[in-house]
Amino acid sequence: MAGTLHTSSSQDGLSVKAYQGDGAVMLAFDLDEHLTQNLAGFAVQFTPPKGKPSYLLNRLNFSRGIDASTTPGQRVWTPSDQAPFQKFRWVDFPADVPDGTAQYTVSAMYFQNNGSLRKGPSVDVEVDPGFFQSGKLEMGFTRGYMSSQAYAAKFKNAPIRPAGNKTVTYNTKPFQQQYQWLGFHARKMVFDFLNECLQDQSISVELFAYDLDEPDFIQALVKLGPRLRAFLDDAPLHTKPGAVEPQAKALLMKSAGAGNVKTGHFKRFAHNKVLIQKKNGKPVKVLTGSANFSVRGLYVQANNVLIFDDPETATSYSQAFNQAFSDPSKSQAQFPKSPIAKQWFDVKDPGLPIFSVCFSPHTSDAISLSKVAQEIAMADSSVLFAVMELGGGGTVLQELQKLPANSKIFSYGVTQSVTGLKLYKPGSSNGLIVPFAFLQSKVPAPFANETSGGVGQVIHNKFVVVDFNDSEPVVFTGSSNLASGGETDNGDNLLAIYDRAVATAYAVEAIRLVDHYHFRAAMKGATKAQPLALEPAGVQKPWWKAYYDPKTLKNRERLLFIR
Repeated sequence: MAGTLHTSSSQDGLSVKAYQGDGAVMLAFDLDEHLTQNLAGFAVQFTPPKGKPSYLLNRLNFSRGIDASTTPGQRVWTPSDQAPFQKFRWVDFPADVPDGTAQYTVSAMYFQNNGSLRKGPSVDVEVDPGFFQSGKLEMGFTRGYMSSQAYAAKFKNAPIRPAGNKTVTYNTKPFQQQYQWLGFHARKMVFDFLNECLQDQSISVELFAYDLDEPDFIQALVKLGPRLRAFLDDAPLHTKPGAVEPQAKALLMKSAGAGNVKTGHFKRFAHNKVLIQKKNGKPVKVLTGSANFSVRGLYVQANNVLIFDDPETATSYSQAFNQAFSDPSKSQAQFPKSPIAKQWFDVKDPGLPIFSVCFSPHTSDAISLSKVAQEIAMADSSVLFAVMELGGGGTVLQELQKLPANSKIFSYGVTQSVTGLKLYKPGSSNGLIVPFAFLQSKVPAPFANETSGGVGQVIHNKFVVVDFNDSEPVVFTGSSNLASGGETDNGDNLLAIYDRAVATAYAVEAIRLVDHYHFRAAMKGATKAQPLALEPAGVQKPWWKAYYDPKTLKNRERLLFIR
């Protein structure tokens, strides 16, 4: 799809806005307050291009509750005309991305005296829920569904790699369908980029890699032969006994030549995940983002990938590559002092959003982080984020930690600690933790052994969205963990993208991730005596009341998303 903002429609007191993400759509609802009496919720019908309409399914219903002991096999999904969504927004993330314009029909549903439901006002909105592309920028996400009933239903919890010791040369054919589904648009982008390079003998490739164990990715690099130059991380986690990266390094040294493969780690990590395409020796295109070129990075973690089809951008990345590649033994001392590490580089190509890029390590973390921290501190309406970990130092993480206590800003985010996932919702000063022990009992088999692997195993994204639907939206993303130590010790890149379509797509992704794992947190706290279920008719203070109370954050949420 082309990078767009949203579509909206109103009728008979009901308003609906559809925000376009990357293979996902966020629907925001609003209803004139005088129409809320006996409101049961909202039903959503989806009509794909050239397909038949069907109602989106709700995990909750009126008759059967869910609690912490409920297994995936015991859950019941109910069409939303029978089990309406009792909130004023919903993210639809279809199992298969349709090609073309689809239609969502949203209806307000009401309780009747006999206990049945009746349909009230309805509104249609048309939207393209396809993959994101805007001019010379393509952007995509992995599914990131560690804890997913969708995976269990689609693949019967099949493993995602062979049993036994890990290698970089196993046969991936039995896993291809899972990889395509789990890797989603991000994986497609990575392999489309590589295939383009393989098919054109005039193209050479420069590679920054941190984790490196995806067999098909490595085999594509091998096929490039001497057209590849690679700078690989050699920090202890990638060289210790049991690490598979040395296997990948040996294969690439044999195919590309020993002089074309170098290793280093600056003070801590060579943390970039970058492919640079050069045609006849000149940089023309670059792939970057948070996704490592690994099984975990593409198929387990929540990650994002961006491709800039732009020589100016590719040249900046190539300069950073050459600075590191020229003498890895001196990169720790020389890179932070080099011109490429001293500033943000602005790109103003008419075919691209306005954006800037910054390369680390720096002599001071302020070179990169001050811009991010300032934008968060000056937010007018919202800050949404998915950041690997908030426990590090620096001004950005400090500003993010302040957000939940700021009653003037709608903040929504997910991060990860060594004990579990932490969800930040409006008014939650400390965040809501979903322990790994709980996730392990609820996730499909191929993911269970990944959850407790340490920081970054689940939420590996690094992005912050400021004022996504306001006058001056901005997204910060890249490989940077946004922490002070990383900016002075790691080889990384950080992007600032000033574009509403991009901001909207990242905002939808942040909300999708928080909602997904928040449901797991709610399950953890639910008991058989007080299970999760839809609120029935006749409640003294019905669920929708808070959405119209000016003193509540739910009211702010409703107004923010519908405006």
